[in-house]
Amino acid sequence: MIAFLKGNFVNKTPANLIVEVQGVGYDVQISLNTFSAINQLDNGLLYTHLQITENAHTLFGFATISEKLLFLQLISVSGVGASTARMMLSGMKPEEIVKAIVQSNTAQLEKIKGIGRKSAERLIVELKDKLAKIHDINVVEGLQSVPSVVSDALDALMALGIGKSLAETTVKKAMKETDQSVSLETLIKLSLKNL
Repeated sequence: MIAFLKGNFVNKTPANLIVEVQGVGYDVQISLNTFSAINQLDNGLLYTHLQITENAHTLFGFATISEKLLFLQLISVSGVGASTARMMLSGMKPEEIVKAIVQSNTAQLEKIKGIGRKSAERLIVELKDKLAKIHDINVVEGLQSVPSVVSDALDALMALGIGKSLAETTVKKAMKETDQSVSLETLIKLSLKNL
């Protein structure tokens, strides 16, 4: 409904932010991760998610689109509400959460306040495959590449009929053989040579 807000950051706390947009102040709930990203800024853009319940309309703000997308994935899990998802994003960096879920690290997730063993296991069961596909392969596999080039190369290889695990292995190997500014075409060619 409200995709983003661009304006002045009037009042910042680690959990809350008021964004003034053309004379209107929006009360936005934020994570500690977002607070760290905007703490030194007087104005900017926040990606937002409006949650409407029978008791309230709550606006959540995120410094990056990837943090917002992860938040939406987290709240899609049964038993994980917006407050818990925000707590997770305050307790761990988004890439750490993705890595913990993809690697089935329940112990890491249980360190977050409000996440017990059952919740951690549910997050892993419901999100492991989704996060491995949606989020950056560099987060999952430890690559230092430009995420869109890696994911586009993976998509291209899978479209050619190559299985996901083999595609990931060959792309990872190709990334080690080249630099980070590799073009998509070059990455695909290198990956195909590694088959």
